[in-house]
Amino acid sequence: MIAAVPITAVLVLMVFAGWPALRAGLVGLGMAVGISVVAFPFEPIDGDIALGLGGAVAEAAFTSGAILWIILPALAIYNLQTETSAVDTLRTGLAALSGDPRLTALVVAWFFALLLEGAAGFGTSAALAAPFLVALGMSRTAAVVVAMAGHLVGVTFGAVGTPIVPMTAASGLDGIEVSQAIAIQATLIGWTLPVVVMALVARAYPDQPPRRSWTSWTIGLAAALAFFVPYLLLAVFVGPELPTLAGAIVGGTTFVVVLRQRTGLDSSTATRTDDAETRLSLTQSLAPYLVLVTVVLATRLIAPVRDTLEGVELSWALGGGTFTGNFAPLFHPGTMLFVALLAGAAVQGARGDQVRSALAESLRTIVPVAGALLAMLGLARVMVHSGMVDAIAEAAADSVGSAWPLVAPAVGALGTFVTGSATASNALFSDLQIVTATRIGDPVPATLGAQGVGAALGNAIAPHNLIAAAAIVGLGGRESEILRRTLPIALPLVAAAGVVALVIINA
Repeated sequence: MIAAVPITAVLVLMVFAGWPALRAGLVGLGMAVGISVVAFPFEPIDGDIALGLGGAVAEAAFTSGAILWIILPALAIYNLQTETSAVDTLRTGLAALSGDPRLTALVVAWFFALLLEGAAGFGTSAALAAPFLVALGMSRTAAVVVAMAGHLVGVTFGAVGTPIVPMTAASGLDGIEVSQAIAIQATLIGWTLPVVVMALVARAYPDQPPRRSWTSWTIGLAAALAFFVPYLLLAVFVGPELPTLAGAIVGGTTFVVVLRQRTGLDSSTATRTDDAETRLSLTQSLAPYLVLVTVVLATRLIAPVRDTLEGVELSWALGGGTFTGNFAPLFHPGTMLFVALLAGAAVQGARGDQVRSALAESLRTIVPVAGALLAMLGLARVMVHSGMVDAIAEAAADSVGSAWPLVAPAVGALGTFVTGSATASNALFSDLQIVTATRIGDPVPATLGAQGVGAALGNAIAPHNLIAAAAIVGLGGRESEILRRTLPIALPLVAAAGVVALVIINA
């Protein structure tokens, strides 16, 4: 009970008192430090409290830096896309896909939202997808609900694998081990999401006549197949950086090509976009994402390149190896995002002041994110090294036992509900999941997979995300109305994720 006080305080302060993650995290961190001094000394380093606290904070700062190195260029690409009007070009191209607004809305809510989630994450999906759905004639409430549902599965890997970083840092597992576990579990339940999205889209356009060539089920399943095949293959064989981003690009392209052929779209039903100027404009608009996909694939799949880049590593250790950190700057996805940013700027002909403005805006955005991450990770690392997580895990193992996989996704969803971020949820609860799984004899990768899937699904009900999405389309103050419509989507999926995890772990 004493060990659970810091996490409980964070939950209460954020859910009931409405505190932001930074303030609540700092309070929780202060409580963890106080409890570690009084009741949970740092036994691995002979009770040296100063070294213990310093080592835990150093680990938290190091992991925070690795995460922020991804977030900064990811947001800068998004901001540069806005500066250069590349986003407007993408919108125009999407509007030309179909003469049926329902099919266009599905492409926007599913593939376009997933593309944004895989490239930038951190709320950009709702920032662009929901307003565009409103422009397509959808009601504002329906647009937010559809956009929230459409991007959920992409949050498993977020912006180029960001949510996986705290998991690998806590567990010592290779990124591909975690990505495999998450992708398999996400695919087994996530295929239902485009079906749900298509059903919501069809309901949002009651005046559109039914079509013999498709139903909500068939189109939704086709969209699921188009995305999840590359998503799963990339997660299993390449790693956590590309499943969402490349899955959206490859799947979206495949889906649109098949859709055009099956529906017989021509100049009478869709706006043509096959002149050279438009093709160049679309290519320029997609340039940062295409460069990123190419660079990541080359550095992950070409063995000599991978080995050379991985060989450059920065590492440190304290307390005889109790506290450690390592960083491969040339192999890190953040570095590759910077390459994509610069290459995209060159292809789009962006001015230097536009690049600087995009970076400056991104820096302003990540300042509160950095503080919240550091506080949450600091809380988690102090609790780990002082033995508090062990105490909680022992209680969980005794009370829940072999049924823990049923609970694991709900823990992840709770973390996202509280913090508003799957990355922060994974930072807060990965250690608890790891220690609990070890105590009851469950495989750690599969348990972390359940945590990651639950954390992603929690985005649909996180107040932070609902507030931001509602504000974007002018629904400020009506977040509860949106929550009532996203809860029936998220909660059954969280429960299903628990069942999937239980079956996989006990298979």
